[in-house]
Amino acid sequence: MSNNQETNYSRGVWAEEQAATYLEGQGYKILRSRYKTKFGEIDLITQKGELICFVEVKVRESEAQALESITKRARKRIENSALFFLSENPEFMSVDMRFDVIAIYKSGHMEGFNITHLDNAWEVGA
Repeated sequence: MSNNQETNYSRGVWAEEQAATYLEGQGYKILRSRYKTKFGEIDLITQKGELICFVEVKVRESEAQALESITKRARKRIENSALFFLSENPEFMSVDMRFDVIAIYKSGHMEGFNITHLDNAWEVGA
């Protein structure tokens, strides 16, 4: 890996850890992290009650940049990976599911950051 790839990778791992900690504090159980399929990767798969959430984590300079960085192609990749997860884990077939986004971005403080949790960020096929 080049230095830039390594930096992006470690920033992604850090962001996913922050998102997982945040979600656990909100009552979510982390089922999988960095779930890889032939379709792509889902950053976090969480459960809260009878709800499964497939969570994409984005770290950017601003909230808008983070939220805008999720392309239609990325959504399709996550949707296909979610279907694969459900096919491998039929015990979750009867629960509701949604797609969430966690945006992590700089705050006004020197080393601080903000987290925005956009639940039900998109509808399947939208």
